[in-house]
Order: sequence, then C-alpha cells, then structure tokens
Amino acid sequence: MPGLPWETLDDDVAYSCEGFDIVNETVRLPDGETAEFDYLSDNASVVILPFTPYGKVVVIDEWRQAVKRLNRGLPAGTLEDSEDPDDAARRELREETGYEAGNLKHMTTMEPANGFSDAVFHYYIARQCEETGEQELDYNESINVETVTLDALVESARSGEIRDGRTAFGVVYYALFEISSGLPSW
Repeated sequence: MPGLPWETLDDDVAYSCEGFDIVNETVRLPDGETAEFDYLSDNASVVILPFTPYGKVVVIDEWRQAVKRLNRGLPAGTLEDSEDPDDAARRELREETGYEAGNLKHMTTMEPANGFSDAVFHYYIARQCEETGEQELDYNESINVETVTLDALVESARSGEIRDGRTAFGVVYYALFEISSGLPSW
C-alpha cells in the first residue's frame, strides 16, 4: 500500500530475557521523518483445543505471575528452534497435560497484538486425545490438568471467567467458525 509502510533504518535488541526480546528500531515514517519504535519480539507459539474421545476438553490451570492469579486455559507453548507448528502442538499437549492427540488439525493463525509485538499464534484442534503419561513441565511451570465440557468452556469465555486471550479466542473461534461449518462439536 503506497504511502503507509515504514522503512527500518536500524534495529537493535534493547533488552533480552528468557522468553522474549525488546527490539528498538529507527524508522523512516511515510512523511520522511525518523522516529524510534520499540516492540516485543517473541517466537511463534501454538495453542491447542484438545478433545478426549468422549467430547470433553482438556484444559490447564496455571499460575500467571504477571496478573497474580490462577489462569484456566488451553495448552499452549512456544516453538523450539525451527520446529514445525504441528510438531510443537503435539509436543506442548504432551508436555503440559500428559495427553497425546489422535489427530490434529490446524484451525487458524493470528497475530494477537501486532501493534507492539511480532508474536504469532497457531491454533489447533486435537481430537481423540488420550492420557498416556506424565507431564513434562518446564522448571517454571505449575500446571493442573482438568477436563470440562465445551459448553462450559464457551460459557466461561462468554461470561468473562476466562480472561486469557489465547484461550478465549480459540474457544470462541472454534464455536463460531468450526461448529457452524457443520463439523462435530468434538
């Protein structure tokens, strides 16, 4: 689109920590002025909506320090190195829940906050999920696993009980686009 793109003149990692970087760019704006722009740079992630053979949804309860509360959510995590998103979805489901997906389908991909982050979320539906082993949690993960009905999960998203944006988006997207397209609800 002519007249709108910015030109990156220089970039530098201003801050780096485990999980993300803060990138500082010097940019030329469409009017020719230069400015500084900072954003959060993060590896791509996967978010999984996992269904058991009996139609229950596997969810996790995890402490989230940034908001200082317990969070009910869908299993999710970051792609490692040059990992394929499908492989990452299977791995994250297994590590966080101890469940294995019988089959996996990509649902959608989105940029959750592209005004200040380059993060990308790949959403998956996992069906025929069976509990096959123990969780393999990272050192900083404390996760309890539960199963709930899809209706209860949709109601929790509608009522605002689920405040995790990744989870709310995945549940509502599934209910709106996947179920309405004639797919079975689980």
